[in-house]
Amino acid sequence: MHVESLTLDRFLVPFSLRQVPRFRFDVVVVGSGIAGSAAALAAADAGMNVALLAKADLLESNTLWAQGGMAAVLEQPDSFEAHIADTLKVGCGLSELDTVSTVVRGGPDAVRRLLEHGAEFDRRPDGELQVSREGGHSFPRIVHAQGDATGLEIQRALCGAITSHPSITTFANVFVLDLLTGPDGHVCGVLTQNARGDTVAYATGNVILATGGGGQIYRETTNPVIATGDGVAIGFRAGAVVRDLEFVQFHPTCLYIAGAARVLISEIVRGHGGVLRDKHGERFMPEFHPAAELAPRDVVSRAVSARMQKTKDTSVYLDLSGIPEDPHVLFPGISRICRFFGIDIARDPVPVRPGAHYMIGGLQVDIDGRTNVRGLWAVGECASSGLHGANRMGSNSLLEGMVLGLRSGTAAARSKVVPDFDAIATRRGGNAPKPPPGVRVNIPDLVYSLKSLMWRQMGVERDRAGLEDALQKIAFWSRAVASLDVNELRSFELVNMLTVAHLATLGALAREESRGTHFRAEHRDVREAWRKHTVLTPTLDDGKITSVTMTHDPVPATSAVA
Repeated sequence: MHVESLTLDRFLVPFSLRQVPRFRFDVVVVGSGIAGSAAALAAADAGMNVALLAKADLLESNTLWAQGGMAAVLEQPDSFEAHIADTLKVGCGLSELDTVSTVVRGGPDAVRRLLEHGAEFDRRPDGELQVSREGGHSFPRIVHAQGDATGLEIQRALCGAITSHPSITTFANVFVLDLLTGPDGHVCGVLTQNARGDTVAYATGNVILATGGGGQIYRETTNPVIATGDGVAIGFRAGAVVRDLEFVQFHPTCLYIAGAARVLISEIVRGHGGVLRDKHGERFMPEFHPAAELAPRDVVSRAVSARMQKTKDTSVYLDLSGIPEDPHVLFPGISRICRFFGIDIARDPVPVRPGAHYMIGGLQVDIDGRTNVRGLWAVGECASSGLHGANRMGSNSLLEGMVLGLRSGTAAARSKVVPDFDAIATRRGGNAPKPPPGVRVNIPDLVYSLKSLMWRQMGVERDRAGLEDALQKIAFWSRAVASLDVNELRSFELVNMLTVAHLATLGALAREESRGTHFRAEHRDVREAWRKHTVLTPTLDDGKITSVTMTHDPVPATSAVA
């Protein structure tokens, strides 16, 4: 056990609930992606009056940007046992068998429900769903839409379902500041700021956080701009336990063009026969892994980084010229984007490099999404459910969001708690020293500095010196931000990003091994003694988080690597 001092305000802003308008709901869901939408639909179907709060437009979520597809066992010779074994293997010893089995066995029903909501997946000429294979999967089991637009299609269908449900009220462009809790620690609601800058409270005894990940703490990322780790930071400030944040998955193939936003080039491209070459035209993946381009993403990401260093180039190149079918037809979305930059994917090598893609750790939850804070649930990328372990297998995340989202919504609906909203204490302004006149903190510059630091020192490879330096800088920046008059969206996000970056770096420094997505340059081997979860527990005292206690909990013995 290790205790690290930490100074973090319990709330982002001062407030008086007597001056804040409020809405009352049985369940409040934060996030409109697949996990949040599934949870809201399940709670509403169980008879609850549900509010769904979205940080941006309802369509804007990490789900929207998912290209590859959703894994599900739909036909022989594939089997639940094979999918479970694949997931455990890619999870590198930290996946938990009960969770993996529950999610995998829920795959066919998850696909059925999406079809009932109007999702249109690609089909074979005989009318059956078309399935493809991705890295880590032993059989074709990935359902997809329009080749590379699966997330867009799922988001479209689910948005239609939630907006038409009579028991769900949606609120777009609402930023959740903090959880409100009563004297007994039970959740009583959330405090928010809407697009006009008004503070609004939502009273409820059950909050489901489905806020997605935190890829925006990295300079290179496939995540949308809203992915700033808000759910983890919000839960942590309310006393929720956080687990395994050192595990961040880097997608190996992001379109790399200087000045352009990083766009994910889906793994489905490599599944159809795309190969990776360096600037000399040499294919290099076979020397790193027997599965070559279909190796797990952490292996491919490190191989790409190593080849970039060896050739002193800013990228490697994805070659689609050997794919038998027309890649423009197979991958119309990727074709459109590349064509904009003058790249013909059927002929020209596509410059790619790794980017932060998926936050594997998050708020620690049970199989129903229940956290240690009463009335608080979490699901999807902001949660640590035990599915992904130390490395996420491609296309398992949409499956998790659907299966565990439904479970979380159903479980929350069974909780009949009526919150004592009026017992919540008013939060006064803090006593932090204010900067002297003329001294300002440049928020955009600090955000960029944090993102660059995390990319350099908490990226694909880490080492002790870099991690220790990163912790010092993050702590320094956090003190500077604490002196700000935090009152607008970008500064709220910065506090959340610094919090998640701090916790993730603490976990990475402690884990002296290389496992899954976590690679330590001076500890390159997997160590059985580290087959444990990194658990971070906050200490609340007088309106502040004063410390975080780190423990390492063994993975259940039944969760053996397949």
